[in-house]
Amino acid sequence: MYFPFPLFFPFLFLFFLLLSTSSTSPNVQTLNAQPEYHNPKLPPRPLSTSKKFEGSSNLVNLRYHMGPVLSSPINIYIIWYGKWAPPHKNIIKDFLLSISPTTTTATAAPTVADWWRTVTLYTDQTGANVSRSITVAGEYSDDLYSHGTHLTRLSVQQVISSAVKRKPFPVDHKNGIYLILTSVDVTVQDFCRAVCGFHYFTFPSMVGYTLPYAWIGNSVKQCPEVCAYPFAVPGYMGGGGPGALTPPNADVGVDGMISVIAHELAELSSNPLVNAWYAGEDPTAPTEIGDLCEGLYGTGGGGGYVGQVMKDRMGRTYNLNGARGRKFMVQWIWSPVLKACAGPNALD
Repeated sequence: MYFPFPLFFPFLFLFFLLLSTSSTSPNVQTLNAQPEYHNPKLPPRPLSTSKKFEGSSNLVNLRYHMGPVLSSPINIYIIWYGKWAPPHKNIIKDFLLSISPTTTTATAAPTVADWWRTVTLYTDQTGANVSRSITVAGEYSDDLYSHGTHLTRLSVQQVISSAVKRKPFPVDHKNGIYLILTSVDVTVQDFCRAVCGFHYFTFPSMVGYTLPYAWIGNSVKQCPEVCAYPFAVPGYMGGGGPGALTPPNADVGVDGMISVIAHELAELSSNPLVNAWYAGEDPTAPTEIGDLCEGLYGTGGGGGYVGQVMKDRMGRTYNLNGARGRKFMVQWIWSPVLKACAGPNALD
């Protein structure tokens, strides 16, 4: 589950403060290399002395609870709920197409496919890894708002049920995951207040099958400073914190959604039925592999600072290259090998 970052910030600040060590030499803010690396407003020295293993801690007890992971090739079925412009759809689909190394057209590292490799380190009890093969297998546009402009967690499942019934949209209970994306004018239960996205599985009584799904909303008109961070920042961070970064695809709402989509897909793949990989003892509120690294995008990050990312000639910030020449800004994921947050754009 992706929590609104400003609500998560106090925990992250304390977490990284406790884990960091002191040093006598400050970090370099930028590197004169191509592409240009950029770390807006480096954090105070105690939060940034070590570039290695951001978020690493023996205190994180991420455990396997014997449930399945998505080890078979993954078919994504997108449900566009509300009014979606074709350019916005294309940005999101290009990101999804970039995940699988068989479909990505990115030529320069670090790539989205490189980022997904951390997710594929997670295995089930048979030793099978999360799949590296991801395909957009179908799309459905519900532009008539069949369940209104306000959705609850239960009515999100009704949206899936409607999509399955109204379109040759298969009930793919073996390989399918369903991605519900709501437009700027759709409000969702707990959106902005407690979550920016969530994943779960459908109830057979509502859809007919148990199907893993994730919901993510476009926050640009409702709470961009909450759910599209760091492309928008809360007012209280304007003075001493990092300023808003320029989104890589020139769209605060959709670029903000990309990292939340990545977050939810990583957790959905490693914990599809909420009984596989998570920390904590309460499966109704698990701390998953994306939650542990929320807000971290590069080396030196932590405590509300994104870390060192890249900046193109137009001043747009990113940390991954994707299909069709796209660039994306995606949070890091907890690595079960490093026992730390990891991303392919790490400088160490």
